[in-house]
Amino acid sequence: MKRIAIILACTLCCCIGLITIYRLIRPDNFDTKVRNLNRSIHLITHTFPFQDTTLTIDERVEDLLSRLTLDEKLNMMEHCNPAIPSLGLPAYNWWNEALHGIARNGLATVWPMPIALAASFDEELVRRVFAQTAYEARMKYLEALDTNSTIFSEPTTYTGLTFFTPNINIFRDPRWGRGMETYGEDPFLTARMGLACVNGLQHNYSGNDTSHLSAAACLKHLAVHSGPEGVRHEFDARVSPRDMWTTYLPAFEYIIKNSDVQQVMCGYNRLNGEPCCTNRELLVDILRNKWHFDGMMVTDCWALNDCWERDTVIPRHKTHATPVQAAADAFFGSEVDLECGNGLDALRTALDSGYISEEMINRHVRRILRTRLRVMEMSPTATIKPSGVSPADVALSSLVLLKNHKDLLPLSRDTKIYLTGPNATDTLMPLGNYSGTPKHTVGLQEGLESHFTLVDSPKKANVIVYAGGLNPELEGEQLSVNMPGFDQGDRTLIELPENQRKEIIQLQRNHKPVVLLLCSGSAIALDNQTLKCNAIMQCWYGGQDMGTAVAKALLGNDNFGRLPVTFYKSTSQLPPYESYDMAGRTYRYMTEEPLYPFGYGLNYAKYRLENVLYKAGKVCGVVVMEKKPVKKTFGSSTVVEVYLKGKGGSLEPRKQLVGFKRVSVTDGVSQTFDIDIDPYWLRMFNEETQEMAPIPAGSPIVLQVGFSSADKDLNEIIIR
Repeated sequence: MKRIAIILACTLCCCIGLITIYRLIRPDNFDTKVRNLNRSIHLITHTFPFQDTTLTIDERVEDLLSRLTLDEKLNMMEHCNPAIPSLGLPAYNWWNEALHGIARNGLATVWPMPIALAASFDEELVRRVFAQTAYEARMKYLEALDTNSTIFSEPTTYTGLTFFTPNINIFRDPRWGRGMETYGEDPFLTARMGLACVNGLQHNYSGNDTSHLSAAACLKHLAVHSGPEGVRHEFDARVSPRDMWTTYLPAFEYIIKNSDVQQVMCGYNRLNGEPCCTNRELLVDILRNKWHFDGMMVTDCWALNDCWERDTVIPRHKTHATPVQAAADAFFGSEVDLECGNGLDALRTALDSGYISEEMINRHVRRILRTRLRVMEMSPTATIKPSGVSPADVALSSLVLLKNHKDLLPLSRDTKIYLTGPNATDTLMPLGNYSGTPKHTVGLQEGLESHFTLVDSPKKANVIVYAGGLNPELEGEQLSVNMPGFDQGDRTLIELPENQRKEIIQLQRNHKPVVLLLCSGSAIALDNQTLKCNAIMQCWYGGQDMGTAVAKALLGNDNFGRLPVTFYKSTSQLPPYESYDMAGRTYRYMTEEPLYPFGYGLNYAKYRLENVLYKAGKVCGVVVMEKKPVKKTFGSSTVVEVYLKGKGGSLEPRKQLVGFKRVSVTDGVSQTFDIDIDPYWLRMFNEETQEMAPIPAGSPIVLQVGFSSADKDLNEIIIR
């Protein structure tokens, strides 16, 4: 304990903050721990200016940098940092995951997948999810310090406070298996939800302490990364400047300019011929020079190997003859700071060969140290607190009611339900991918058993509930799946699997109402017979309390979410998967009628808008409950959406989400709302400059306000 405390004190130099957090997470033997900590502190005989928290972060970084040997600096540029005992610096591993809660590190809260979080259309809810994640991360880190002495000498994976999240790639095609990790197909929704994630993770200290970070976030994957999974290590995404600036880059730019996000990760793929992690136009011209990002640039894990490695199993880019050339292009040419991988020898050789200078190394290490000091030490004046949000409530706000024929739902508690389908008893399905391990998962069967009477035969039932869709073993990151309709984590067909369609037909022959629960991380196309189900609910992968949330929704909780992606009628409506051209994709460019439009979702109540107007940069109006639910409900909220309409209906994109707000409405009472419209999103692509620019003076600006992206659900207001 003494050795641990000495190193910790030298490194963090914030004992007051440490004691405060320790009291929160380890009250047992607390006084003994404090006495041991204090005794250990008195053994410190040397202090350094970089440990002095009264100095600015830049002053401290420069002092620490001056004390590092060249070899120590190089070691810091790989994700596994060895300890430096002479300076009291413990070993540290930069790789950790928190896609929807702490992943791969024992017990942790497992929240709904990001695609489900996006469906909530609730930024504050998402911020609170990641504030809670930051709290659990700090608990786990301090627990590791307390119980595992090897953390100081060995850079242990998944124990740190720097996370490779959020994934803000655009879900351009429902066939992409990793789309569940994103916030959907829309740049604005992705930007706002991604920003909420960053702020929740990084700024969960109480009070006004902004100099310390509760954790560090990372925007990934820069850029235009969304499949195909099977060839991602050699795939070249060809993208026009228009699509780059209107679709693939806005979320990155917006979050960087509106936060202090600490890291950006470059992707595996090539972009217009050049691997993203050696792409000077992307990482220097755009990220560093145009956006002025001065945080850390990290590679996706072992992405640099794709540049030079010749592999008979995994297809690679093979754009560089040697690992040294790849390292030189990444660290010198493209301003990468940290490699997640094992290319340290190549980096040393690049330095010895003159491709990289020590001055360049210092620039990279400055960025690394700036983040490491801010995140590793405790605030002496503030604490990190739990956010108080529950997994069930979050999951409840993510459910999307797609159909409710003749107000079948909600159900009464005494309804006799026959529950069946491939996801009915699956307790791994709700966890999605990149998840931690919850103490307990409430699957659909347990959730419904706790709230309804479940029967063992459709003949005994009042209502049949079919839990279908997909599962994370079929869609995900580069999976070993080769079966009809699926390919290495991606899908080749977006239709509901044929065996499920047949099962639903058989159930419908019982002449009992059928409720279809769709579990998936992406959009599913439904045939005409499946669409005859009396009610349809999109449930996503809803996290550890998914079953509770679904049961509450069926009983009458009316806080449903909205679709963050377009639901297409069939695979035939989709452009070629390998094409990154946005023409015909998503609600922003699609001209055909979809199955369900982006932003769509029902409530048990019916709403309308009144007195909608634009004033002083805000869209204002009143939400009125037009029709109360036929049956008893509890909770009542809807989502108001604002879209920028393209000029004359022909401007690309045809329309673009520029604002939204979840509005709570008490039964029978109207509720006012106002939605800020950021001028950043009132822009269009300029063909002459090949950049985004404000809509020209004299051109009309038309906003559409309503309850989905479909024209029939929107009211138009001209703001200029």
